[in-house]
Amino acid sequence: MNLKPLFDNVVVEHVEQQDKSTGGVFLPDTAKEKPQEGVIRAIGSGRVLDNGTKLGMNVKVGDRVLYRKYSGSEVKVDGTEYLIIPEKDVLAIVDKVPAGV
Repeated sequence: MNLKPLFDNVVVEHVEQQDKSTGGVFLPDTAKEKPQEGVIRAIGSGRVLDNGTKLGMNVKVGDRVLYRKYSGSEVKVDGTEYLIIPEKDVLAIVDKVPAGV
């Protein structure tokens, strides 16, 4: 991917929602909500503070994250849709629970 975000922006690839609800009901495409979960594919260099120091990023490439519902700008690169959002709109990093725990 030839997309490098600037400053404190991140590039997120949408994670598809499941076609079935937790109750076992299959959901049509029109009933699915806009995805709020994705994988970080690229990160910027960080935000520059008023005093000139650079604040590093809290996320890294490959992190699975939750982000604000109506955040960012959608772009399409090589047929894949991405979302460019500011790091402040990333709400959480999703950790996978190891098997057997």
